[in-house]
Amino acid sequence: MKVAIVGYGKMGKAIEKFIQNRGYEIIAKPNSFDELKACQNINEADVAIEFSHPDAAYDNINYLISQGVSVVSGTTGWLDRFRDIVRYANEQKVGFLYASNFSIGVNLFFELNKQLVEILGPYREYLPLIQEVHHTEKKDAPSGTAITLAQQINQIHPTVIKWTDDLDNKDTDTLTIASHRVDDVPGTHIVTYAGAIDEISINHVAKSRDGFAIGAVMAAEYLVGKVGLHTMQDVIDARK
Repeated sequence: MKVAIVGYGKMGKAIEKFIQNRGYEIIAKPNSFDELKACQNINEADVAIEFSHPDAAYDNINYLISQGVSVVSGTTGWLDRFRDIVRYANEQKVGFLYASNFSIGVNLFFELNKQLVEILGPYREYLPLIQEVHHTEKKDAPSGTAITLAQQINQIHPTVIKWTDDLDNKDTDTLTIASHRVDDVPGTHIVTYAGAIDEISINHVAKSRDGFAIGAVMAAEYLVGKVGLHTMQDVIDARK
């Protein structure tokens, strides 16, 4: 498998390690859109793994697809143009896989989150809250993972149908996401259902970036030869 790593920051370097450990070939490691366009061999990649910046992600992904390269993207904060990318990937007959979080543990956490809201949703005295903690270099807030968790709750909960990052929110139909930025924290997510006399919480704590990197490489392995939109749930299902 020939791989391009687009966005050669801390995540890109972590991904590189696992690609090399698996014996795959890295053909390019551009760290900006200009560097990506200058890669004359980019169309030789079987798949690109894209972890860049919210302001650069759309252009990076769009260009890769135009070159016939399937893309695994973990960049958050650009999803207002998500449908355009999915449409273009289908037109170009390449694969596109986006995840707000590539950790296998987090994707299992998503399943647990859905089960918990199904159990607690009918108990109106318990109101959900999400807290997320990341390193200070993370550009977007709330995190994409926190937004995914909130959207799952909004889709299932009978009365909590929206989310906000306004910490002064008092609306009982709106879930609050509280974001915190702390040095050297790979990622922590806590979903709490708070009542007047007690509360129930589930949480996921990442110990390093390795879990995200391994999941991204697994997603790339899965995506080779595929067309259209895919998810981490597809990757997990394929390994059962």
